[in-house]
Amino acid sequence: MDIHRLEVFCKVVELKSFTKAAEASFLSQPTVSEHIRSLEEMLEERLVDRLGREALPTQAGRILYKYAKKIIRLRQETMQAMAAYRGEMTGHLALGASTIPGAYVLPQRIGAFKRLHPAIQITLSIGNSRTVADGVLAGDTEFGVVGARWSDPALEWREILDDELVLAVYPSHPFAREKAVEPARLLNEPMIIRERDSGTRRVVTQLLEKHLDLSRLQIVAEMGSTEAVRQGIKAEVGIAILSRRAVAEDIERGSLAAVDLADIRLSRPFYLITRKNRQPSPICSTFLAFLQQGSD
Repeated sequence: MDIHRLEVFCKVVELKSFTKAAEASFLSQPTVSEHIRSLEEMLEERLVDRLGREALPTQAGRILYKYAKKIIRLRQETMQAMAAYRGEMTGHLALGASTIPGAYVLPQRIGAFKRLHPAIQITLSIGNSRTVADGVLAGDTEFGVVGARWSDPALEWREILDDELVLAVYPSHPFAREKAVEPARLLNEPMIIRERDSGTRRVVTQLLEKHLDLSRLQIVAEMGSTEAVRQGIKAEVGIAILSRRAVAEDIERGSLAAVDLADIRLSRPFYLITRKNRQPSPICSTFLAFLQQGSD
């Protein structure tokens, strides 16, 4: 079974399009179609249905996709292991992260790691915590760094970094002139929150529910990214609790103000998540050791 054809097949499944798969693989669309046809002939099963503009896997295609990802990953790990045996460090590492570690922590660590190992290619996917965990479970990424933890028997969690949260308000807001406010005063303020699967939202809920009846909060907007929340605060849509890392430059420039909440320690750990019983690739092990050094 040709691994290159499996890679093309996976692209078709992931992008739901022969055209997009061709562009991503630097191939012509007829070549992509021929690769899929060859796989179907060899396996004697239809693998992909063309439904309008979408290309969706059949039941047989979903089974093949699961094993194709394993075959591709094993090939990558084999090449990395042989390179490591020769004293080389080369190959590709795919990792995922939620918004704050992905935007404000990992890029600097990746840059430092790349200076030591310039031949390694690193792909960083950023999404909410649940999306990152799904990527680790599916094998699309080797590990993730997220800001919330929940129960999942297939995942291993390890605290790796600390993050401070702050109540962020626009400069003309009355809270901006105070060092700290009582949590109960939030009930009288329009609040902006992150989407349901956000790690920040999960942690903020856990911190506040011990002090407030959250059903009484005046939620005026639910936004799908930290950047959207930042801009919403600046536009005076409402106020929000965010990572200090995300608003540090705004605070320095005076475009936002950070306020403490009395009697609440607004902090959380970031978690390294990996798939249980999965052996990390040599590159992954090296990067994780490097990342752990930087967090000690």
